[in-house]
Amino acid sequence: METLFAVCPPNLEDLTLGEIKALKLTETALKQEYGGVEFKGDFQSIYRANLQLRTANRILLRFGNFRAAAFPQLVRRAGQLPWDKFLRPAQPIQLRVTCKKSRLYHSDAVGERIARAISQKLGKTTPIVKASGAEGKSAQLIVVRLMRDQCTISIDSSGNALHQRGYRGAAGKAPLRETLAAAMLLAIGWDGSSAMVDPFCGSGTIPIEAAMLAANIAPGLQRQFQFMQWPVFDQATWKAIHDAATNDIRKDQLPIILGSDRDAGVIRAAQENANSAGVGESISFTCQAFSAMQVPGGPSCIVTNPPYGKRISKDKDLRNLYARLGQIVQANDNIRKVAILGDNEGLIRSSGLGLKKVAKVDNGGINTLLAAKE
Repeated sequence: METLFAVCPPNLEDLTLGEIKALKLTETALKQEYGGVEFKGDFQSIYRANLQLRTANRILLRFGNFRAAAFPQLVRRAGQLPWDKFLRPAQPIQLRVTCKKSRLYHSDAVGERIARAISQKLGKTTPIVKASGAEGKSAQLIVVRLMRDQCTISIDSSGNALHQRGYRGAAGKAPLRETLAAAMLLAIGWDGSSAMVDPFCGSGTIPIEAAMLAANIAPGLQRQFQFMQWPVFDQATWKAIHDAATNDIRKDQLPIILGSDRDAGVIRAAQENANSAGVGESISFTCQAFSAMQVPGGPSCIVTNPPYGKRISKDKDLRNLYARLGQIVQANDNIRKVAILGDNEGLIRSSGLGLKKVAKVDNGGINTLLAAKE
């Protein structure tokens, strides 16, 4: 069994942990850490985690763990690892190195020694490249952490971050990451058994993630992953897992999912994105002000990311908007659950909905608060 680490947005570890358990990706104990969840699994677990986890940013294979208090020791121990399973000779690599409270404290020097060890192991020079550029697309990301002279080396299995599902061709002015949209839905336990409304849908990320969740569409079904470049990659096993996920899609009896926005351009983009995700017929998008929001009959929930007043609606007083949203929700007995992502706790309080703090999370460089009522 390999030691794996599902990287997720800090403070959302509970949701990622819940996903790993629900998907039965491991039969052993899980270890929750800041920014992710460690678990044990085989290569099938790696394939399935990348394909099916909705809140994870990437999946790391913890490849080596050893003491390194001097450079010769670092090169020798790193060179003993089975790099040939994950890298081809002369394949470029990207390095993310952090050094804390260690004798080896210069991250670039540590990275150079790791590359030297790999080159010696594989018999050809291993180039180090930056993330951008053509070479960066085929480069294998290696994460190195030195803490108190203990070196942990991890191999990235994901490639592009997992929020890049592959369906979003167009985005609004302030796009919401797909992983965070999925987290909002999971935070209130939404499972597709009730209607879902997003009155500030922008380019459609929340409604699309809701439709994919309700239809049991694996979030990584349309994309490629770094593990496909590994020499140890098993194409037959991957095909069986991918085919099983495709066969598990269920689009019959989906709930009502509504998305609206006053910007006609982003509504067009939302429809295009939904079509690309394969859920275009499962969502009803409307160009209208949020105050015209229609709530379906029967149990419903509101999951939304209102304007922050930074990138859009800049310098406007948004208290009335939040207060009006709260009034609409309170006047509708059908609305049972609410999740709001906002950058201002005072604004969220002005909704009058008594939402509880779930987590503080980063949304595109903006510190935001996920608040919900179940």
